[in-house]
Amino acid sequence: MEELLRTTDPTLIPYAQALLDGEDIACFVFDVNMSILEGSLGILPRRLMVMRQDLYRARAILRDNGVDPYEAEKWI
Repeated sequence: MEELLRTTDPTLIPYAQALLDGEDIACFVFDVNMSILEGSLGILPRRLMVMRQDLYRARAILRDNGVDPYEAEKWI
């Protein structure tokens, strides 16, 4: 799996998941349970992962819908 998106924004991951699900691209969120360690403060980023063969298309889908995967990392 390849990292598509990394962010601390709690609304961005579900939005990106919905976009990818609509295009039949399987995705998985890493680091969801880290909130237990951080005390639910939202300071540790979560990662949205996709299969390597879907990475290019997934990036294009996010960009077409106003989500730049590279910009999301700057807000960590």
